[in-house]
Amino acid sequence: MTSGGPLAARLRLARSEGVGPVGYRKLLLDYGDAASALSALPARARAAGRARGLRIPPEDEIAAEIAGTAALGGRILMLGDPDYPPLLAAIHDAPPALSVLGDPARLGGCCIAIVGARNASSNGARMAESLAATLAARGVTVVSGLARGIDAAAHAGALRAGTTIAAVAGGLDRPYPADHASLQDRIAQYGAVVTETPLGIAPQSRHFPRRNRLIAGLSLGCVVVEAALRSGSLITADLAADYGRTVFAVPGSPLDPRSRGANSLLRRGAILTESETDILAELPDPANRDLFSTQALRRPGGPAQGGTPWPEPPAGAGSPPPADTPGEAPDIRRAILRLLSFTPTPVDDLVRRCQFSTSAILTVLSELELAGDIETLPGGSVVLPSLPDGP
Repeated sequence: MTSGGPLAARLRLARSEGVGPVGYRKLLLDYGDAASALSALPARARAAGRARGLRIPPEDEIAAEIAGTAALGGRILMLGDPDYPPLLAAIHDAPPALSVLGDPARLGGCCIAIVGARNASSNGARMAESLAATLAARGVTVVSGLARGIDAAAHAGALRAGTTIAAVAGGLDRPYPADHASLQDRIAQYGAVVTETPLGIAPQSRHFPRRNRLIAGLSLGCVVVEAALRSGSLITADLAADYGRTVFAVPGSPLDPRSRGANSLLRRGAILTESETDILAELPDPANRDLFSTQALRRPGGPAQGGTPWPEPPAGAGSPPPADTPGEAPDIRRAILRLLSFTPTPVDDLVRRCQFSTSAILTVLSELELAGDIETLPGGSVVLPSLPDGP
């Protein structure tokens, strides 16, 4: 993918209201560079039917974010940059911008996620720490979410023998939980801390699904040690499966509610995991870095073969978008909104159920997002933004 222009313009576009991963890539596709897309954004939002003003961050705000990240010792990576992690770039809703503390090269290595319950049992924490340590000793980078319980145990185990990545929900300057600030510092020193949330933003509930998407997208596979049936860990595992990654689960006692999530994954086909050998058997040789690119995912069901693709900008792109099928756009818009509800709907389902071309549907989805009529969710689903007013 083309870079889309200087860092400040691309980051400003990525931080603009109504521009999610779908819209960001579509705007660069249509206009060729971020500066041209920014110039066209207000008019495009009005044409899409946006009733209220569109907030585009001022240049000084973006400059302060870039300078503040650098002052922390961090760096901002944009989708399309050479150092952007290839496994994450392979997912259909790859984040346009990543803020990284530590070594960005760690993000492109052989990564395995280990996630689980915050209220982990002693046995669960010991299992996570042991798995992480043995994997790290074999050259695998362990990815987790810096939370209490299983996440913290996985990070600690990996740091004993190798390296780890923490995907966090808030800004790099807002460690969460606060008592894990020193752990975040150690991870940044010996691995990497990554987020798509700007500096100064404390983590909120809506940020954690995005954090889970980072964990799943960075990793070749996801190991669930302990998790309730309704938990963020199972969301991460489901995202990993959606992205064509391997899902592993450590079995647990049926008498412990913390084991029900992992046991449920095993019934659904996850790989039963009792030691690191069960995981390593599913991975390419850590010495072969070429396998940790999108080529590693070219298997049935992987994102290189399945899912709705997002087109890359053609060489020399830079003109306003062509008026392809202009007469169809209102029909597509009505068809999409008729199919949507307040329950997430996968984009692939919309494509199958709408009798229009994939490119036309994706174009209208980006316009609906810009207009504020839909919200995109991690994993490639869309939803109506709120309940309608009135009885």
